[in-house]
Amino acid sequence: MSTCTVFENVRLIDPASGLDKPGRLLVRDGVIVGHDLPDAEGKPKGAEVVDGQGAVLCPGLVDMRVEIGEPGHEYRETVKSASRAAFAGGVTTVAVLPTGSPPIDDPAMVRMLRFRGEEPDYVSILPYGALTKGCQGAELAEIGLLSEAGAVAFTDGNRAIASARQMKLALTYAQAFDALVVQHPEEPTLAGGCATEGELALRLGLPGIPTAAEAIMIARDIRLVEMTGGRLHFGHVSTGEGVELIRQAKARGIRVTCDTAPQYFDLNETAIGDFRTYAKFSPPLRRENDRLAICAALADGTIDAIASDHAPRDPDDKRLPFAQASAGGTGLATLLGVTLTRYHDGTLSLSDALALLTCRPAALLGVSGAAARSGARPIGILAAGAPADLCLFDPDRAWQVIAGELPGHAQNTPFDGRALEGKVMGTWKNGRRVFGGAA
Repeated sequence: MSTCTVFENVRLIDPASGLDKPGRLLVRDGVIVGHDLPDAEGKPKGAEVVDGQGAVLCPGLVDMRVEIGEPGHEYRETVKSASRAAFAGGVTTVAVLPTGSPPIDDPAMVRMLRFRGEEPDYVSILPYGALTKGCQGAELAEIGLLSEAGAVAFTDGNRAIASARQMKLALTYAQAFDALVVQHPEEPTLAGGCATEGELALRLGLPGIPTAAEAIMIARDIRLVEMTGGRLHFGHVSTGEGVELIRQAKARGIRVTCDTAPQYFDLNETAIGDFRTYAKFSPPLRRENDRLAICAALADGTIDAIASDHAPRDPDDKRLPFAQASAGGTGLATLLGVTLTRYHDGTLSLSDALALLTCRPAALLGVSGAAARSGARPIGILAAGAPADLCLFDPDRAWQVIAGELPGHAQNTPFDGRALEGKVMGTWKNGRRVFGGAA
């Protein structure tokens, strides 16, 4: 039986098309039919009506950097628990890193994860393929077969490709499939510490990582892209020197892109406080001048996307001395709220902030509307014919992050106690409500 939903009294924002106006949106059988003016009359007989109370209705968020516990670490998180966290944050699609156990270096694993994401109660999953077999950095994975199975890009996750020769081979080989290579930009021989090298790390007695470790890797890889003509994306950039190199490379027409994560534009190194392991990340939190440089790069468009860098960890992974504790924090449920801090302080317009969370990451992964690969499900847009993956949120509604009360299994948030403005009121996947009650 056909189903219809009309969203009324909403502010429609679609960064992909520049749409930003009050209006109504009609969804039929899980697909967007179109939108019209707020005072338009009539609706299909029997249609469900959602009164948005003036809130923003935008495409469901696309998170391009997520770890989940499956396969191999279900004690940290499952697809089911990650979906609860994602939907509470307005996220309807996640790109999953290939670093589970076993790693995603087999086409069957890619197909299995995509299949899990097609279940109605689960967030849509776009798997990364491992760039090297086992994410070990020694031998290239079967990029062609993995791409054919549905891998959207290739990376070894938080393990940098250390060998320049190996990265050159990867960029050259991936080019044959127009595949995107994603690098963790941290020179590994300099990255043996656990905090940013400097006065704070020295005072706490923690082994430091120089900020130059990021710039050195970015500079090397930009030169390799120039040599090969490949496509390279830098994940979670965190330093002013790093984004400046990317800014200059883009100005020269080199095919490099980058993303960052909320902890790098909302926190600085002082958040580690008195050895607070929930604020331990890879790369580590930076000094204030780097945080400000990341904000500037968001504003001028150097940074292409914001990813949650969601990394669920068990309390036992974190309940260790700082140097031995696992790096990473949860981020799905707080992705929108923390990003909107840059809207509320005037760094970004609301549409630009949403673009970094919807159409721009979708375009990088080849699943945006116009740029969607043949047969791919177009996401990150509010266009007629697109799946009705939707997020309804109030940009001014305040809430507080409390570890232990977040949706999902993992609770290792670095934003515990943080007051945020921007609350998700409802999330829909394929037109079906998956989060929130009455709007």
